[in-house]
Amino acid sequence: MKTTDVIIIGAGAAGLMAAYTLVKAGKTVTVLEARNRIGGRIHTISNKQFSTPVELGAEFIHGDLPVTLNLLKEAGIGSTDVGFEMWQHHNGKFEQSDEFVEGWGNFLEKLNQLEHDMPLNDFLQQNFSAEEYASMRTQIENYVAGYDTADSTDASAFALRNEWNHEDEDAQHRVNGGYCTMINYLADTCRNAGNDVLLNAVARQVIWKNDAVTVTTTNGNSYVAGKVIIALPLGLLQAPKDAEGAITFSPPLDEQEKAINNIGFGSVIKILLEFNDVFWESDAVTQLTGANLSTMGFLFANDEIPTFWTQAPAHSPLLTGWLGGPPAYDKKDMPDESIMQLAIASLSRVFKIEPEALHNKLVAWKVANWTAKAYTRGSYAYDKVESPQARKILLQPVANTVYFAGEYLYDGPAMGTVEAALTSGKNVAESVLKNKQL
Repeated sequence: MKTTDVIIIGAGAAGLMAAYTLVKAGKTVTVLEARNRIGGRIHTISNKQFSTPVELGAEFIHGDLPVTLNLLKEAGIGSTDVGFEMWQHHNGKFEQSDEFVEGWGNFLEKLNQLEHDMPLNDFLQQNFSAEEYASMRTQIENYVAGYDTADSTDASAFALRNEWNHEDEDAQHRVNGGYCTMINYLADTCRNAGNDVLLNAVARQVIWKNDAVTVTTTNGNSYVAGKVIIALPLGLLQAPKDAEGAITFSPPLDEQEKAINNIGFGSVIKILLEFNDVFWESDAVTQLTGANLSTMGFLFANDEIPTFWTQAPAHSPLLTGWLGGPPAYDKKDMPDESIMQLAIASLSRVFKIEPEALHNKLVAWKVANWTAKAYTRGSYAYDKVESPQARKILLQPVANTVYFAGEYLYDGPAMGTVEAALTSGKNVAESVLKNKQL
């Protein structure tokens, strides 16, 4: 039975960043990962099916984010600026616009006057319940579902206000070679220092007392350390105790369990479609749509799959479809092929191309239904009204022995991003290092 300073459960961005920070400080770690790969909700695939590496999970660096960009620089990994145009398709017409909500200025002004937090839908009903605002309410709900993968019936108005007041849409990047290059760098640093990053190691029980932890896995193995960092997705922590991948604590962590359930966790389905040509840039589509889409980055449509994006500024034949929030949850049990067909049908209606013709152009496709995956069970976190207090509880180590890390514990405008996960992992490792018993 190998003993290390710290056990980390979960080899996603938060867990590996925590491990990396501890190892750089001279500590020993054991990382347990339930999947047969590292990365968590980062999953870059490179195979013969697609012509270039594609991202099933996290894809963008949303802004000039210091932890992410500094780590890439340290690892010698480059990033590419993403320049694109926002297009919308409504009532059969294309329009270049990044104005997603009619009356947005009036709405945000009223929201900025709010003094006490409440679910966003409650705010809308209190301030914009008249029939004349029906379209605006729907647009806002769709925006929250699509961008934040959240349910506006319980999403915090304060948190969304903070996000919308700090948007940095001009600074977007992609990681050269995919996000997994960064993940591999973190894991390799740990392994090269003699530490284990173990795959197919499904943690089942955490037995703890002050400065002593034993983690048992479903295959009967046990791992011993002085501390443990729980770096699992929030959706898995919220799962029933008998669910696949769920862990139990002995003694129980009742206060932390309640806090975990007071933070929202969204749903998402991502659909990657590679065609034999960049058909949306063709003369035929330009004539049909009346728009030149050669610099289109994002396309928003009132359709079953409402969001698509390209690889702009590259003229790649890859289109990515995105469905978030409650609509994604409602489709989580659909077969992948049926979801792909929905995306083709949406593109058919938007671009006025027969579905059969689009199928004939399709050379590769992949559906990433993150909500249906046992070791994820959703997309990323969003705040409920109770979430700030819940985070305070979860950020406090239990007896300086049990620590939590993850993007859901980040408090700032980059919530739900890789930056949030990396920041949390770094912060929790520094908290562990301050512990004199380590």
